[in-house]
Amino acid sequence: MTDSRRRYHDMGGLPAGRCVHDEHDSEAWEKRVDALLMVLARADRNLVRVDELRRHIEDLGPQAYDRIGYYERWMHSIARTLVERGVLSEEEIARVMSGKGAGDYA
Repeated sequence: MTDSRRRYHDMGGLPAGRCVHDEHDSEAWEKRVDALLMVLARADRNLVRVDELRRHIEDLGPQAYDRIGYYERWMHSIARTLVERGVLSEEEIARVMSGKGAGDYA
């Protein structure tokens, strides 16, 4: 039986199989994502809050949620929050992601 109030990512109380702990060294880009979030979430900046981060991750949908990794979800959420708050535009993000104008943001 499916609970229509339960979102895709919410597995609380459901059988999920064995949890595999696969420790790995963090890659440089993952460390940068973590550092970026810490800077943006500082109390004196308050550009990203944990509840916003979580909301955007939970809104990904099943296909994207399963396809992308942990820090990729964070980056998606950070970008969505900064666009929502008017700090960056979709166009600015697209330009940097395409490699055009990336030097302006390095």
